[in-house]
Amino acid sequence: MVRVIVADDEPLVRAGIKLVLSAAEDIEVIAEAGDGRAAIAEVTARSADVLLLDIRMPGMDGLSALAELTKLAPDTRVVILTTFGESEYIGRALDAGAAGFLLKDSAPEELIRAVQVVAAGEAYLSPSVTKWVIGRVSATGGTAKAVDAQRRLDVLTDREREVLELLAQGLSNADIGGRLYMSEATVKMYVSRVLGKLDCSNRVQAAILAHEAGIGGT
Repeated sequence: MVRVIVADDEPLVRAGIKLVLSAAEDIEVIAEAGDGRAAIAEVTARSADVLLLDIRMPGMDGLSALAELTKLAPDTRVVILTTFGESEYIGRALDAGAAGFLLKDSAPEELIRAVQVVAAGEAYLSPSVTKWVIGRVSATGGTAKAVDAQRRLDVLTDREREVLELLAQGLSNADIGGRLYMSEATVKMYVSRVLGKLDCSNRVQAAILAHEAGIGGT
């Protein structure tokens, strides 16, 4: 079972998320929190697999909680709950180590999928968020940044670059394996190796670096 904690300051939102996740046989909501401090307390006490974390909450907000949880509970994967109006926070959350971003108006099946994907060790971004991330890279990119990103990628083997390129397109390990005729376990090994060589804490950061270097498509 994937053990999930839901942190949002709106009780109705938490109730809705719990109701959606209850439809999945492999997911269990083990606790709720109404602010960042309570989220930290619940995660450290219960060892959750996934934390669904709202950004704007009273007291300690989601980004502040994420910064602390990265140190206190590195094994708990954090998915940020957001709205279109909070796009300015996406970059900060990704840089802080968030494993994914999910829009609050996402379809129920997407919420379930996001929890399952993140619990499996992969990153998840809503399609709209993915477009924003790529747009952010394009808007903030430049010759110097591209050259630096390309230099960092020089440490990769040809096969590792192939894996990174598909990862940057948002493909799962299973999809990458299908493209490259490798087992999912082998892909997972390559992804881990790529993250280590590039000094990236998660797949999203690696994808951003790939786009800065000009690979991965749009």
